[in-house]
Amino acid sequence: MIKWTGDVVNAYSLVLFSFSFCFENILTEKSVFSSKNHKQINKAQEKLFSPALDSSTKPITATALHAPPQNAGEMTPETRPGNSKPHIVVFPYPAQGHMLPLLDLTHQLCRRGLAVSVVVTTGNLRFLSPLLSAHSSESISAVSFPFPPHPSLPSGVENVQDVGNSGNYPIMASLRELREPIINWFRAHPNPPVAFVSDFFLGWTNDLCRQIGIPRFAFFSSGALLAAVVKFCFDNIDLVKSTEPIRFLDLPRTPVFKKEHIPTTVRRYIHSPSPELEIARNSYLENILSYGCVFNSFDCLEDEYFEYMKQKVGHDRVFGVGPLCSVGLDPSGRGKSGSDSVSDVDTKALLTWLDQCPDGSVVYVSFGSQKLLTKDQCNALALGLEKSMTRFVWVVKKDPVPDGFEGRVAGRGMVVRGWAPQVVLLRHMAVGGFLSHCGWNSVLEAITSETMIMAWPWGAMNAKLVVDHMGIAVRACEGTETVPDPDELGRTIQAAMGNDGKEVRSRAAEIGKRAVKAVEPGGSSWTAFDHLVQELLHL
Repeated sequence: MIKWTGDVVNAYSLVLFSFSFCFENILTEKSVFSSKNHKQINKAQEKLFSPALDSSTKPITATALHAPPQNAGEMTPETRPGNSKPHIVVFPYPAQGHMLPLLDLTHQLCRRGLAVSVVVTTGNLRFLSPLLSAHSSESISAVSFPFPPHPSLPSGVENVQDVGNSGNYPIMASLRELREPIINWFRAHPNPPVAFVSDFFLGWTNDLCRQIGIPRFAFFSSGALLAAVVKFCFDNIDLVKSTEPIRFLDLPRTPVFKKEHIPTTVRRYIHSPSPELEIARNSYLENILSYGCVFNSFDCLEDEYFEYMKQKVGHDRVFGVGPLCSVGLDPSGRGKSGSDSVSDVDTKALLTWLDQCPDGSVVYVSFGSQKLLTKDQCNALALGLEKSMTRFVWVVKKDPVPDGFEGRVAGRGMVVRGWAPQVVLLRHMAVGGFLSHCGWNSVLEAITSETMIMAWPWGAMNAKLVVDHMGIAVRACEGTETVPDPDELGRTIQAAMGNDGKEVRSRAAEIGKRAVKAVEPGGSSWTAFDHLVQELLHL
């Protein structure tokens, strides 16, 4: 059972008031920040994917927070979707890079007249509060279950952000234990769901859907190139084992990757097969057997890989509906949860500092929510930034920033500890480059912000796409454990932000405009999303 105290509700009220203020300004095509200093992107967010707010969508107010289910898997009358709307289930995987885009998609599904039940464990319920406040109880509800314990996970850990990437396999194993509770909830529901949309890390839900007799749509929070590479690897294990580097002859453009750069699950499966990895492999292959596949990507970026996936799955129910970061809720709080520490530099102070910088002169530096840099990596990065003589904002978590560094770069650089509003910062006119690990969400947020990427990829797929295929990024470094040469890194940053990077920055701006057009009425992603909605409405 979930207990909501008055203090919790009051705390959420403050958060939701800020969401209301920011989102209302988006609706009226005004900005809570100075329009002079923000890239003219996505002005009328509510025009995207849907021509107008439907009657089930309420303004975001502090009083709109839904009461959660009283018991595990139970829905109260206040949270039960009404019988008048087609009812679907959404099951996100509890990691920030997975949850954010699927909840963005859920927001749009609600706006198109579907009733959505979102399956989460109790500890992840807090991530739903913006959605629950933005829509009526007839449109969206939370179905929460206690998190099944796992011997490899500390008590209370229910999200990858609490334990890091090492927690993926045990969390995936724990979530498989929810199969019977979900089936029991489905069978007891007065208005059973007609479809199931779940993250591609939850491939086992396809077999669950066979059992209850409804179609499952696999949601890929990452791109179609990655999906194609994993599919090829699992279909050609002997070839992948015996070849170095691996030439993907079956894929568009015939990409070539070293073994060390193929996805971690495939590498582990090849070198150290185990029952756990066999389950992971089978789970992935279940995604390909699903009724439909939904990608957080768009035609301009990956059209050829969408076509490849259509050939492999044997049907046309492959939907590129991204970039979903352009059609979600208020970007100023994107990715922040109640457990995030408060940044030492508040957003207003940071934006004020950026306002004083020339357009395109600042490098934004961030490496996602999961990985901490080592001391040697931090030392090399700090020295590289110092040598580049370029303005920068460096977002760190608990990374060991060298002593004295901040004093040496005072006035030219800022170090932000904790959480920062990445989308808002990338869209600021002063930000001209993004030194990134090339996680998919970060790639899409950079693209939609028309910001060039300086890639330090910790996985080669996305970097291959943005550097080699699209020409909207430059390579700064490569590898999760790599310690860059500070002199070389400094020169790369300086060159990318100067005249040498002018062509790449121009290309990034061009692709960014096309990305935003993709989710506008008539765009490729808008059309694909409409086809997805029609599929769901007619099941």
